Amino acid sequence: MLLLIPIRTDSPVRRLPWINYLLILANVSVYLLTDIFAPLVGQPGESELKRRLMLSSSSPDLFCFFTYQFLHGDFWHLLGNMLFLWVFGNSVNSKVGNWAYLLFYLACGVFAGASFTMVSDGNLIGASGAIAGVTTAYLVLFPRSEVTVFYWLWFYIGTIHVQALLLIGLKMILWDNILSPRLGSLQGVDSVAYSAHIAGYLFGFAVCALLLLIRALPRDQYDIVALARRYRQRLEYRAMMADANVRARVTYGRVARPISPVTARPIEDADVDAVDEVVCLRAEIADLLTKGDYTAAADRYEALVTIAPDQCLSRRQMLLVANQLMAIQRYPQAASAYEKFLKAYPSDSDVIQVKLLLGIIYAKYLRQYGVARQYLSECLSRLTDPQQEKQAREWLAATAAALGQGAEPMTS
Repeated sequence: MLLLIPIRTDSPVRRLPWINYLLILANVSVYLLTDIFAPLVGQPGESELKRRLMLSSSSPDLFCFFTYQFLHGDFWHLLGNMLFLWVFGNSVNSKVGNWAYLLFYLACGVFAGASFTMVSDGNLIGASGAIAGVTTAYLVLFPRSEVTVFYWLWFYIGTIHVQALLLIGLKMILWDNILSPRLGSLQGVDSVAYSAHIAGYLFGFAVCALLLLIRALPRDQYDIVALARRYRQRLEYRAMMADANVRARVTYGRVARPISPVTARPIEDADVDAVDEVVCLRAEIADLLTKGDYTAAADRYEALVTIAPDQCLSRRQMLLVANQLMAIQRYPQAASAYEKFLKAYPSDSDVIQVKLLLGIIYAKYLRQYGVARQYLSECLSRLTDPQQEKQAREWLAATAAALGQGAEPMTS
């Protein structure tokens, strides 16, 4: 016998997730009403109210797509669902905000219920479809977080820490809802609506990943989109380093001699010119960024633009270098790097945030208020984060004051 139950996570909860608390309270209250109080007043078994609120594949009423999410078969069904909602829902609620979380939760349940009615017969109750969506939303937002899992293996009881990506992806989705039901189907009929679970998982993952891609949710370097991008960069780096000439330039710098693709031996009489140095510097920058040595990468970038001012790195590399130049207070160089990014990638999803940063740099550090006002005005109407919008307005007012009255801009 093996029992694995997640009991807590190490992901942050920075604001009170009161919608998640209310959802748990609503589920418990509906269970008490339909399964405890209704039988006490003369309705043994399933109460008429409960039968009216569950979702039926044969004749689904519109309101049942919402009400079925708050019904449960028994106390253990309720307890398991509420435990998972508590463990994973609090962090998701805190990250996405209260009202957005409520809409997302209900949408996951509706999608799970609709999928069930299309592929299965019978009636559906339970919050599992909605909670499945919340669980994969947690996977998208916090894939590298650790989940504390209570285990019970015969006589061994304790807790272990498992990465969310492994626990949710392999155990909860692949094993619990795909492989295990197929193995168990040979032994009897299972009353669990696995189709609703799978639909909830897919919907929660897809919607949350899409919201990250379009910047409707706040991004960080640990979400699953950022992990996918870093993985792609590593593949690109390995493909680049497969070229013997690039490896030689990275290892030996300007003294490296080109390698013949035919003989795999150095070409003796090749001249090393500025093009070779540019290639070598770009390879060094890519290697340093992959290793996480951002300061050295910024130094090599400055050497690169010294000999080739028009050089621009890849989108990710350009942002990392510009951010590092700002972090080490090389503000003129950071501004130049950000502007080069805007010129090379004008339609990128980070353009608005980059313009906000440029506006602050030019106003706060470089005292070029006219340029700062231009960037702040361009980004103000397109910012979606209230805090960033407030910041842009404050700096725009400061630059206007500095231009009109000679006042010094504010610091923050």
